[in-house]
Amino acid sequence: MSIERAAGDHLLPARRALADDVYDAVLGLLMDQVIEPGSRASIDGIARELGVSPTPVREALARLESEGLVVKKALKGYTAAPLLDAEGLRELFEMRRLLEPHAAHSAAARMDGETLDELQRLCEQMHVSGAAAQAGADRFTDYKDFAKQDADFHRIIAEHAGNALLADAVFRLRSHLHQYRVYFEHGVAEETSEEHDAVLAALRAGDADGAQRAMLDHIERSYQRIAQSLEGGA
Repeated sequence: MSIERAAGDHLLPARRALADDVYDAVLGLLMDQVIEPGSRASIDGIARELGVSPTPVREALARLESEGLVVKKALKGYTAAPLLDAEGLRELFEMRRLLEPHAAHSAAARMDGETLDELQRLCEQMHVSGAAAQAGADRFTDYKDFAKQDADFHRIIAEHAGNALLADAVFRLRSHLHQYRVYFEHGVAEETSEEHDAVLAALRAGDADGAQRAMLDHIERSYQRIAQSLEGGA
């Protein structure tokens, strides 16, 4: 693991050693590939770099293991998960195609005004945070707010589909973490925000078929963007 080149970008501010802060810092190291895919994520090494005790680092890595960003092996500790390859990306988006358009269709009849307003706020926030991300350097610190809002938008729709197992499956995919670890570049935020606007418009109209189509279109476009990026880097 080579985290010296992080040059302090991921270090915690003084007196901020809470579990969530450490999680955010380690997540940033993984998302920016400062801890390189497949390399060892040393608890003691990360703790020294962040200036914290090993305990919150251990907790953060356990949480990240549940999200598929690190892998724990007996007697070897944690390693950063490999990046999605073309086949892994295909499998991830195949699951999204199966789950999320159906969730949007089912949610259309269950959305109350408060939930629709919450989705509206997320869409508006995504336009703002997306613009900020566009002005950044494509580092996780630049687009992490946008990525969280993106994930929350999909999570809320899934939670209102009337099927707890479906919502849990969408949540467990952690698709946004995995796809943004592979790919984020200028232009993505604007396109994603506009696609979310289309999904929300259909939901607000109570148009179940329209919501399903808009969500499927969004997922297909997302897949094409990332797949092209992988092909370009091959």
